[in-house]
Amino acid sequence: MKSVFSAPGDYIYFKSQVPLHKIPIGTKQWRYYDFGPKVVPPLICLPGTAGTADVYYKQIMSLSMKGYRVISVDIPCVWNHQEWIQSFEKFLDAIDVHHIHLYGTSLGGFLAQLFAQHRPRRVKSLILSNTFLETRTFAASMPWAPIVGWSPSFLLKRYVLTGIRDGPHEPFIADSVDFVVSQVETLSRDDLASRLTLTVDNAAVKPLLIPDSFITIMDTNDYASIPQELKDQLGERYPGARRAYLKTGGDFPFLSRPDEVNLHLQLHLRRVGLEAHPELVQIIPKDGTGGSHSKENDKKDRDDEPKDNGGNPESNSEESQSSPSAPESSEFHGLDYQLLRNAEIHHENPVVLTHAAMSIHTAATRILLQSTWELFIISLLPFCVASLYISSNNAWKFRQLV
Repeated sequence: MKSVFSAPGDYIYFKSQVPLHKIPIGTKQWRYYDFGPKVVPPLICLPGTAGTADVYYKQIMSLSMKGYRVISVDIPCVWNHQEWIQSFEKFLDAIDVHHIHLYGTSLGGFLAQLFAQHRPRRVKSLILSNTFLETRTFAASMPWAPIVGWSPSFLLKRYVLTGIRDGPHEPFIADSVDFVVSQVETLSRDDLASRLTLTVDNAAVKPLLIPDSFITIMDTNDYASIPQELKDQLGERYPGARRAYLKTGGDFPFLSRPDEVNLHLQLHLRRVGLEAHPELVQIIPKDGTGGSHSKENDKKDRDDEPKDNGGNPESNSEESQSSPSAPESSEFHGLDYQLLRNAEIHHENPVVLTHAAMSIHTAATRILLQSTWELFIISLLPFCVASLYISSNNAWKFRQLV
């Protein structure tokens, strides 16, 4: 049975224009997108267990056009948190990046905090979304955690897919679920096993040297797969962090609410002093060779899109901050402001059952049928062996009689 998912048009355009980089570093294969002016310290996006580098394509397209450098990476096959820290540091060295801003969701947010804890000089700020501080809760909810590294692919995929809510969704959330489910299908057994191992391996984030004012916590208010008590622990750990609440968005607001997420990312980067360089925005060549490995030459510049003086950026996402925030730049785009103003109007969208549930059930059914067939074949082996033995034994007796 084939999946009903079809790639969005903007994702197809993104894939045709922005190059995907693959580099081996030691025994690890790093897969990542890197786009935007290379003179700017990058914003590095770390996905969750079910995500890939592709899930942040909306952030790459939007922020790079405004003069920011955005790097989105796949989490490689690492089997403990110390290995993750060392491997990620080698990756940064390989692409010649020293100071970074990290945006992590779910497992990616946890790994971002661990890296900031052990390499504080490299991490300038954090944006954390629907994430947690410790893994004890997940280990307790997975009794088979000790053997996750030896589990078959179909079982790992089924476990990850069941963690994605498959009930009725509003259309924009359903589209985000469809996209993430399609990305889960691209992950290998080792990819899934290593990520689940990182989720259940006993670890906790200790206090960071980064000031709370350089941390933004962005959460959705409708629902998320991360338990609310874990999200509350995160808020208590960073009481001075800036809070950004999205009224809706589900588990993947970077796909379902990209305009609001991108705006919060811009506000955070401005607040921590990262200056964008719209005058260095690269023209994306038609052959798709543009992009930004850090050691390549800068491509031809182009003028930034027209800007208007924006007003006070208020949206259906509510923000609060304990410490005073820096004044916002007058470069605020009129388009972004209009998006925020439009978001204040509350729309009662009908809740519909869309392709999200169908995609998850289709994938789960295919995995179940495959596993059932494999078990059936295995169960027939003893009968085949016994039949061969009986046949050979009878043939031997017949030859003796003759």
